[in-house]
Amino acid sequence: MNKAYWGLFGGIVAIAAPAAADVKQGVDAWSRGDYKAAVDIWRPLAVAGDADAQFNLGQAYKLGRGVPIDMPIATEWYRKAAIQNHAQAIDNYGLILFQEGKKAEALPWLEKSVARGEKRTQLVLGTMLFNGDGVPKDWVRAYALVTRSSQQSLPQASQTLAQMDQYIPAPQRQQGLALARKYEADARSLAMAAPPAPLPGRTAPVPATAPATTPARPGAVAAAPSAKPTPAPAIAQRPAAATRPAATSAPGTSGGAWRIQLGAFRDESNARGLWAKVGSRTGGSPSYVKAGAVTRLQATGFSSKAAAQAACTKAGVACVVVAP
Repeated sequence: MNKAYWGLFGGIVAIAAPAAADVKQGVDAWSRGDYKAAVDIWRPLAVAGDADAQFNLGQAYKLGRGVPIDMPIATEWYRKAAIQNHAQAIDNYGLILFQEGKKAEALPWLEKSVARGEKRTQLVLGTMLFNGDGVPKDWVRAYALVTRSSQQSLPQASQTLAQMDQYIPAPQRQQGLALARKYEADARSLAMAAPPAPLPGRTAPVPATAPATTPARPGAVAAAPSAKPTPAPAIAQRPAAATRPAATSAPGTSGGAWRIQLGAFRDESNARGLWAKVGSRTGGSPSYVKAGAVTRLQATGFSSKAAAQAACTKAGVACVVVAP
């Protein structure tokens, strides 16, 4: 921990808590937009070891509300809360460590987060497993995790899954889909289990940012996305040639063999709905590629990579080029 942090930490200790202050009072102040008051209430509680207050302080420093933006300090508060098994702090701390390149340190936190079905960490760990990046390669589990992330409507996951389809052999993809179904069933069982009793009087405000990606723990400020959205981790290298599932194209499709993928959907009707909205812009023909429970919407008939990339641009939605 650097000297700047220690100096600030001394300041935290010196701040007195309001009489009978608790996390909820800070939550109420945050909800009113009085971020400084919220921070002043949470700070001594966080120093005393309250995990919700620690997570909330991490949010304040991450967002720059009531305090200047300071990611090292935000990270330290997330770490303190994560050690106490605060779910959202575990999510944030694991992702921050990954983004900082500390993959060995990130791995146990990512595993804890993935076990709860968090879609961002599923994408990150799945890509690590695909590339053997800090972990042994495991294409079956990689495909399962990225499939689950895609099924939870994370666009980057759908794009990464389309890349994986080009490299992972069909038998391993099928094993991955079976494992993804198991993960989904496990998540449903966990959601149906009786939740722990909420802490008295603690309700979560929602910051004026994009919605949280995971439900807020009682007494915690809803998780906000990073200042820069977490990109889909790049597929590091092209492995040996792999078999791809055959696409079912619309009658009359003609032209080149290059394709673009516009999305992956568990419900085929959603794929057809997206085509109705943007398909005509691409100049291609629709293809609905089945991969287990997922339907991948692709446009076919492009003569070159450049033509496919141009069609992606015209589509106006997240899109990835698929080679012949």
